[in-house]
Amino acid sequence: MKILVFQHLRVEHSGIFAEFWRNAGHSEHIVELDEGEAIPDLDGYDMLAVMGGPMDVWQEEQHPWLVPEKAAIRHWVRELRRPYLGICLGHQLLADALGGKVGLMKAPEVGLATVELTEAGRRDRLFSGVEPKIETLQWHGAEVSMLPEGGEVLAGNAACAIQAMRVGLNAYGFQYHMEITDRTVGDWSKIPEYAASLKQALGAEEAGRLAQTVAPYLQAFRKTASRINDNFFVATGG
Repeated sequence: MKILVFQHLRVEHSGIFAEFWRNAGHSEHIVELDEGEAIPDLDGYDMLAVMGGPMDVWQEEQHPWLVPEKAAIRHWVRELRRPYLGICLGHQLLADALGGKVGLMKAPEVGLATVELTEAGRRDRLFSGVEPKIETLQWHGAEVSMLPEGGEVLAGNAACAIQAMRVGLNAYGFQYHMEITDRTVGDWSKIPEYAASLKQALGAEEAGRLAQTVAPYLQAFRKTASRINDNFFVATGG
């Protein structure tokens, strides 16, 4: 498959998924939107993956490329109806582009957290073989507050009710980060917006050792990401 990837920051890439896709013979075409790269003709791609970033979906004046990005997402999901995978900002953009709502949380959710599958999530093929309670890495200050038309909540927790969702048959969004590698926390901690939310959520001391806190969970994260990746291609017909 030819996978089109929208990135909004160089260090927020497809992470462990890139390895899975490469090993399966898929190819990635990365568009770095925050650096002014143009969105190509969508017809030449089989799957769209939209990654995270420090900006918010409503900041169209500061980031004018959000407007064509949302239009591309809308066209991809509603008209082309091809597989879509959104993570963090990509999850929020899926909701916003299709008529849902995204807003600021009362407090950022950063660090390790558990999310739990809803009844719909337990039935969804995407989570086949996945435990109903999933340990995750969180790093966000905004959330999807209203589903778009055709949306269904697949996972949530007390901090954020819509941690995973499906829109239609082929579009999935995840607020939490499954794509992380052993470099992720260190790379993201250097981004000013992320460093600020990290300290706000955890305090300076705990923020400074987040990489060490996360390290023991990386193998389990990889296992869950691998299962969901395999399920994604089955569930969406990819």
